[in-house]
Amino acid sequence: MSGNGSLLRTRAPHQHHRVTYVELFFDLVFVFAITQISHTLLAHFTPLGILQTTILFLAVWWVWIYTSWITNWLDPERTPVRVMLFGLMIAGLLLSTSIPKAFESRGLAFAVAFVVMQVGRSFYTYCSIPRSQPGWRMNLLRITCWLACSGVFWIAGGLADGQTRLMLWIVAVVIEYCGPLFRFWFPGLGATPYADWDVEGGHMAERCGLFIIIALGESIVVTGATFASAAWTAPTIAGFVVALIGSIAMWWVYFHIGAEAGAEQISHSEETGRLARLAYTYLHLPIVAGIVVSAVGDELLLAHPDGHADAKTILSMIGGPLLFLIGTILFKRSIRGIFQLSHLAGIGLLIVLIPFAHSLSPLMLSTATTIVMLIVAAWEAISLGSSAEA
Repeated sequence: MSGNGSLLRTRAPHQHHRVTYVELFFDLVFVFAITQISHTLLAHFTPLGILQTTILFLAVWWVWIYTSWITNWLDPERTPVRVMLFGLMIAGLLLSTSIPKAFESRGLAFAVAFVVMQVGRSFYTYCSIPRSQPGWRMNLLRITCWLACSGVFWIAGGLADGQTRLMLWIVAVVIEYCGPLFRFWFPGLGATPYADWDVEGGHMAERCGLFIIIALGESIVVTGATFASAAWTAPTIAGFVVALIGSIAMWWVYFHIGAEAGAEQISHSEETGRLARLAYTYLHLPIVAGIVVSAVGDELLLAHPDGHADAKTILSMIGGPLLFLIGTILFKRSIRGIFQLSHLAGIGLLIVLIPFAHSLSPLMLSTATTIVMLIVAAWEAISLGSSAEA
């Protein structure tokens, strides 16, 4: 708990703060948000629809990861911080419910909810940090200024229509994602030193691991719901089993060794802020995106396991695991300093599958990609297990 009335977490060397119940409660909004993203992608699986859904996904991830940084600094067990999180949940639910029609009739609702969450949370944190911590206060002031600038484009996009909204929101996303890269440099305020980005590494690693669980959980919910409403034929039952095994394989690839190694590395890093920015803020994006796209593939598989795979099916069934492995190999590279050979082989096998995908049924294609994921999981487990024993 914080002392002297401060809302900041108490810090001790290599101490691991557990994820609190209120943080888990807050995450429930994002279970719904990820489901909305998945369904929106499935309903608008065109080049324009993919671009629009990507913008919405980037916004959802960004508002969640920024909140995770804040709850790493502020103590969620304090009542004022809990009240802030409850307020963010209300805005987050509005954000989530606006996703399917964000580029239609609910653009302004989406934009207002997003800006309120981003700017409101950052300014609240700035006000909550005592003056005895000038570095952190200036950091949050810079962040608030950046988010206010991007917020102008979010709101302007929400008021606009069609291609104008798309362009304005692309500009907003670019501003949002460039902020940490430039350490939130702002005229008259300068840039934030990495020392002022210090985080409790174990907590950050656990938070991001829980978001992976959210995404995998959404995939399993989609699989179960689609299977429950489908006719239980032999191909559908086989597709159900393959889809579930695919989710298990993704869990294994991320959690069996990588998640624990990441938590250990960041907990003992001299620059926790720099590593948290790269490994957890940016490199977890393709991992989560890969799981979401794979969930779309699972839904398509259970709807039509037979016949030839169309472009939508191929993109989701191969693109999902491919995005996941690319994100995972880059994440593990950032914490281990090497590229996992098992992951490189998996990426290669998925690419080799592409020319043959049109001649395969969705069930055969999904089975092939699941086998690739199982090979990656087994290879890494055996190779790293053997090296550890040696």
